[in-house]
Amino acid sequence: MAKEYREYRTGQGVPAAGTYICQSGAKAELSENDHFPVCPVSNEETYWKHDMSRRRDT
Repeated sequence: MAKEYREYRTGQGVPAAGTYICQSGAKAELSENDHFPVCPVSNEETYWKHDMSRRRDT
């Protein structure tokens, strides 16, 4: 399976529940259909990536 490196912007819908990391390195646990928040460090819009190191294969 190919690795996914898609980035999501503040305000976009969360495609799958999990831990996401923003550009500042802060992590957030988000649920499917939530919206990506602003950066918890800068309180500004940011990009988020799924934290693949915490992903569990089931």
